[in-house]
Amino acid sequence: METTQVENGQIQEIMKDMACEKDFDCYKSGFENLSKIEIVGDAILIECLEERAKTCKFGLPFGMGYICKCPLRNYIAKHYKI
Repeated sequence: METTQVENGQIQEIMKDMACEKDFDCYKSGFENLSKIEIVGDAILIECLEERAKTCKFGLPFGMGYICKCPLRNYIAKHYKI
């Protein structure tokens, strides 16, 4: 998926303020290697559907599942609906 110059700038801003144990593979792969999520409501919450959510530093236990608190994954989900 291609991104505009503005979107690229927004993504770069997000990435510079965070550490990613996967080295930003979701972005570097052109959004091909995205973690499985479910957008809840109007993208207010992003539920992580990955088994590794339990050990991910961005996984926040919520009810019977995990909310994804990764700023980059949330931007991608909310902006591109993927």
